[in-house]
Amino acid sequence: MDSSVRWRLSVMMFLQYMVWGAWSPVLSAYLERIGFSGTQTGWVYAMLPLGCMIAPFIGGQLADRYVATEKLLVVLHLAGGVLLCAMAGAVSYHPFLILMFGWSLVYAPTLALTNSITFHHLPDAEKKFGLVRVFGTLGWIAVGLILTGLRKIWPEAGGLPGLGGADSLWLAGIVSLALGLFCVALPRTPPAKSGASPWAFLSALKMLRDPSFALFIVIAFIVSTELMFYYVLTAPFLQAIGVNSDNVPAVMTIAQTAEIGTMLALPWMLSNWGVRKTMVAGILSWPIRYAVFAYGQPTGLVIAALTLHGLCYVCFFVVAYIHVNSVATPDIRASAQSLITFVTLGLGMYIGSLLAGWIRDYFTDSIGTTAQMVNYTKVFLVPCVLTTVCAVVFFFGFKDRVIHR
Repeated sequence: MDSSVRWRLSVMMFLQYMVWGAWSPVLSAYLERIGFSGTQTGWVYAMLPLGCMIAPFIGGQLADRYVATEKLLVVLHLAGGVLLCAMAGAVSYHPFLILMFGWSLVYAPTLALTNSITFHHLPDAEKKFGLVRVFGTLGWIAVGLILTGLRKIWPEAGGLPGLGGADSLWLAGIVSLALGLFCVALPRTPPAKSGASPWAFLSALKMLRDPSFALFIVIAFIVSTELMFYYVLTAPFLQAIGVNSDNVPAVMTIAQTAEIGTMLALPWMLSNWGVRKTMVAGILSWPIRYAVFAYGQPTGLVIAALTLHGLCYVCFFVVAYIHVNSVATPDIRASAQSLITFVTLGLGMYIGSLLAGWIRDYFTDSIGTTAQMVNYTKVFLVPCVLTTVCAVVFFFGFKDRVIHR
């Protein structure tokens, strides 16, 4: 493999997750500050999962049958950058929600397409995918540190000079425009010239006939719903236990820092444990983290528990992408990646966003006429119980399958 190709794919991953990481960990705190309710915030966060239900199959179909993947990525990221910059200045709920939905429709397909283009050009992808994907984690960390640095110069409450609004969304928009231009340099990845069916996504759906794969999909869906308790609620939770809002982006990069070590260890884990045990290790990390969040003290322990996100995300989601690539036939792999994106980042995170917002409001008590107190102990016990059940069911019900080449 040409080393320049690997580095181009790595930079692509770096920028891809900078876009998402710029706003996702901190936007909920911003929305709460400008007066959005927990339910409204849940709906805002639900737009990307909704986009992941609508758009990826179309993107996968286009990439598998009609359009070069790198050209599709150029168009999608440039459009996304414009929408993010427009959203950064919106302060009313409905315009904000519409712009977030529009951005989600163009960003969602890129999550599957960046995976499929990497698998396409990466020899021995099952072992080496994590070494490229780790740059996405580095991008998430980098943008969190950049945002924290910006807030040290220009505090969040004032926004960026001359721009105002959400600094995190301005930053995401700029990165998205840069990524769109960079995708011109990605290796050529034409659509497949062969395939049993012109409708690749239908062939991907037929994979559900395998009972073990169907169980894998169901558990992936349930676990994904619980991921949104982390994305939607961690930033305001950290502020509630005393972490300064300007420091939250940097504090939350601890989770992604832990991802790096897990990603580098992933080839060893898959070789020695296999898909089933590696994913179970990932699932079990979730209830441990949420149990610490539910206890809520001391603050140092809560912050330390953020490191478990490395196992949670890498051992479950990244391994899920690898597993889907290994069991799909070559002519439907972009659509197969779209399937797992639909189930996890789409349907699962959509339901999870609404559930997290609703649970947050359900366990919130009014204090006086304006103040509110969220009972985070009860909030985080919900995902703690559900992920424990998922780990047990997955361990006894899932079987690794033969890999297609």
